[in-house]
Amino acid sequence: MLAAMPRPSATPHNQGETPIGDAPGAAPRDPVVRDRGDACPGALRLHQADDGNLARLRLPGGILTIRQVHALATAAERYADGHLTLTSRGNAELRGIAAPHATALAELLRLTGLMPSETHERVRNIVASPLAGLDGRGHDGAHATARLRALDALLCAQDWTTALSGRFLFALDDGRGDVAGLGADVTLLAQERETVVVRVGASALRVAASDAPRAALEAARAFLEAAAGTGAWRVRDLPPDHAVDLASALARAGIPATPAPVPNGQQTTPAPPPGIVASPDGTYALVVAPALGRVSAARLRALPGPGGEVRITPWRGFVVPGFDGPGARARLRELDDAGFTTRPDAPWAGVGACTGRPGCAKALADVRRDALPGTGGLPVHWSGCERRCGHPHGDWVDVTATAEGHYTVTVRGVRGVPDAPDAQEQQLPLGEGELADAVARARGGRAQAYGTGTGTTTR
Repeated sequence: MLAAMPRPSATPHNQGETPIGDAPGAAPRDPVVRDRGDACPGALRLHQADDGNLARLRLPGGILTIRQVHALATAAERYADGHLTLTSRGNAELRGIAAPHATALAELLRLTGLMPSETHERVRNIVASPLAGLDGRGHDGAHATARLRALDALLCAQDWTTALSGRFLFALDDGRGDVAGLGADVTLLAQERETVVVRVGASALRVAASDAPRAALEAARAFLEAAAGTGAWRVRDLPPDHAVDLASALARAGIPATPAPVPNGQQTTPAPPPGIVASPDGTYALVVAPALGRVSAARLRALPGPGGEVRITPWRGFVVPGFDGPGARARLRELDDAGFTTRPDAPWAGVGACTGRPGCAKALADVRRDALPGTGGLPVHWSGCERRCGHPHGDWVDVTATAEGHYTVTVRGVRGVPDAPDAQEQQLPLGEGELADAVARARGGRAQAYGTGTGTTTR
């Protein structure tokens, strides 16, 4: 049962953000053979989008100091369109940058520690459990941030790591299983007794927690060796006869390792719901999100609390730690008044969208205008074209624009069709005005595929 709605005609615009990748357990894709270099944008290599230049800022683990939060707000106001866009890797984008502002933006990033290495800024792709060390869950949460910083420092210290593509992704999971299912190329999954499982494709080895950052680096080196001559940017792109030899890589580096079961990426913990999270030390953290992952400079400045940092999540939200009980409740009310999603049943909770028109040349619709608030259930992602950039993983509702002027509505993941853009869809007609109802029913997980029709929305 797909749904559709008419849209005004317009010329396509430019690309949106890069998809995060396939979740483990998804239908395998054929190896990708590329004959060009990776053009993924960064802070220095800007992408010329239809709404101006785009800068993608790598923020390992999404962790920002208060000074850096204010620096990003200033950058959005001075050099971009006044907003910060969050990505499905816990990174951020600035859009609408005029060419003369590129140098000033880079200087601001250098001065605030947001670009510690100009040569390595595009390879600092690291997602991490956003509540690590804050809620008492997971393993070794107190050292999770230290592992993150150690891996980032190792990446920036090696000349050879610049050969990694801007899409190659590391995931540091504190053991709760939240980012282990995000389709990373190298995953570190914390275990009991100060050990960590290193996963690359179908290989998994257990190492000491103290060796984990170095093991992740060696896994990336082994990928580059396996990818030589293939044009592969990511592990999933490798031909079958070019598998990453993780065991040999760790042995050469002198890192003791033992076999471990490959973690099931489908058994993941959902994104932390909006609201207040209690910490074992008696403090509280807030989990909030801007509608459709886009926040104004003014709202960004309203975020920081007494904890000294703000964390961007891979689900396009924020974690703000360090409050006492009354302070957490008061700030949550303030952020709710400011337009943030602050509770799981809020209308925009779990609703995401790609850039769409007018910013993306490939988009067939203005998905941010057309996206509808919901009533809970499965995450829903509105996509301007069949690339479905930035879509969720696991079970999710796929609302995708078509060249015929419709939106298709499909449940993907474990309970639906495979989590891959080329999955087959059943096309069934709907009547006028049924798009919202189709999306709501799909979010309830009671259907697997929908069709095309001519529904409309009132905004």
